[in-house]
This record gives sequence, C-alpha cells and structure tokens, in this order.
Amino acid sequence: MTEGNFVDYVKIHVTSGKGGKGSAHLHREKYIAKGGPDGGDGGRGGHVIIRANPNFWTLYHLKFKRHFKADHGENGGKQRSTGANGKDVIIEVPRGTVIRRTEDQEILHELTEANEELVIAEGGKGGLGNWHFKSATRQTPRYAQPGLEGEEKNITLELKVLADVGLVGFPNAGKSTLLSVITAAKPKIAAYEFTTLKPNLGIVEYRDYQTFVMADIPGIIEGAAEGKGIGHRFLRHIERNSVLLFLVPADADDIYKQYEILLDELRRYNPELLDKERLIAISKSDMLDDELKAEMKEELDQQFTDVPYLFISSVAQTGLMPLKDALWKMLNTSTVE
Repeated sequence: MTEGNFVDYVKIHVTSGKGGKGSAHLHREKYIAKGGPDGGDGGRGGHVIIRANPNFWTLYHLKFKRHFKADHGENGGKQRSTGANGKDVIIEVPRGTVIRRTEDQEILHELTEANEELVIAEGGKGGLGNWHFKSATRQTPRYAQPGLEGEEKNITLELKVLADVGLVGFPNAGKSTLLSVITAAKPKIAAYEFTTLKPNLGIVEYRDYQTFVMADIPGIIEGAAEGKGIGHRFLRHIERNSVLLFLVPADADDIYKQYEILLDELRRYNPELLDKERLIAISKSDMLDDELKAEMKEELDQQFTDVPYLFISSVAQTGLMPLKDALWKMLNTSTVE
C-alpha cells in the first residue's frame, strides 16, 4: 500500500429510504360487488449500514464517493400484499473505524470486530394499508397511511489502526527502517523529518509460522498532544495497539530524556495509553563498540527500572530476533491476562 492510498479520515452523507405508501384498495371480484378494503402495507425504506470488513486496511475506497442513498420501500398492493422493502446500502470500513456525528463530533460507535454492523440511518417505516382501519362503523375506509421519511445524516469516519505493536519515536528514529527489515512492508525512508506521513502496517513473521502486526506511526515531536506537527492525526492510531515499542536512536543526546518526552506526549493526549505494555529499543546500535555499549547499559539499568530495553540495529540486523521474542512474549502475556 502506497502512502497516498492510506486514508484514515473521511466525511460522508447518508440518506436512508422512505417507507412505501399503504394501499387504499377495495376488493373487487366477479359476483362480489363490495368486497371491502384489502390494501396492503408499504415496504420499509432501505437502511444505511456500516460494516467492519477485516479485508480493508484504509478508508481510501470512500475518498471519491461521499454520498450514500438507500432505496425507497415499495407501495402496498391489493389483496393485502405488502410492498417490498427498499434495498439496504452497506458501507464497508476497516476494523478500528470510529463513527462520529459530524455536527458535534459525538462518537456514535466504534467497529472493532470483524463483520460488526451499525445501522447508521434507519429506513422509514412503511404506511399501513386501509384494511387496518376497517371497523364495525367504518366498513370501507378509503384511506391508508403514507410511508415515513428516511433519515439524513452527515457522518465522519475516523480510522484508528488496529495493530499488535505500535512503533513510537521521534522523526528519524529508525522506525520505517525497522519495519522494512522485519516485515515485507516497504515504507518510504529518507533522512528528513516526517518522511512517514501516514501509518504503515507490516506483518512480522515469527517462529513456527506465527505472525503479528506492527504499525510504523508518524514521528512524535514535542507538542504533538496539542496538535503540533501532525499531532492528533497520528496519536489516535496508538490507542488501538496492544504493545508500544519506543524507538530511541543510540546517538541521541540523552536516551532517557527522549523516552520521557515521548511518554509525556502520550500522557497528555490520553493517560490510558500509559497502561499499555511498553518496550524500548535503542536503534542504530551498530555505531557502538562493546565498551561504549557496556557503559551505556550501566547507566540505563539505573534509569529504566520499570520498562525493559534492548539494543538493535536494523542496518546490521542485530538484536532483531531477541526483539521479536520480547514482543511476542508481551503480546501473549497480555492476551492471556
């Protein structure tokens, strides 16, 4: 998937179908001059339904189609025949899609399970036929109910990427490079800030043909929680990851301080993010010799008392299997719990 095809935010307009009219038909048959009312009910208008499709990873297919309108219900017929219901419109979206009302941004629902559905606009109810209104004093009612109007809404769809592991780090920490090495993903890689403008997903192959999903999320800058840089556009994707993998380059001025800044941005955006499992990977460690690495470990052991860390190098491909082992263990421990 190319970066331009990753769409995680769209606004759409939905209109459900109007209910069909009830029939005011009077029964007429040879030898039965006044057979009484036999008008059938109108059919229900079509619903607009949003469904989670596990085969979709983006909202790109909705980028150029923003209006969805369901069919109207058919009118009732004679001999109490009910009109056909209007055909429903189904809008398929990826799992992890948040549905909001555009006017006030209120969250209506979040689709997280495969094939989960939400009727976002209900079709209008069909009108009753005239036979419903027959009584002892009104033998031949010549009226029936009209169908009810459908609903019309403006909806905002917002995708929060569903991945097992989310990569968190400053721009140029090596997230895209790591993803390209341990998965088949081909993210854009270059030596300038915000190379990654949209999340990239990759499937990590583990031992015995087992896999897990990793997401490279655009880099954090200080103030991201206030919307600076690409702020909220990326922070929402972290909410759905099971494990957060913090990537800090070995050549950072202060590794622990960088980690603290990253953590603080997540805390300010959503304190619940700090409840997730965390692991720190010190990237670009091929630049360190054994002596320097030993010195750093001595210092880091004192600083990182509550979170595990390890050294990796995506370029030299060192420390990657221990990284996969640690992530796999964390994912399965949290699943069991």
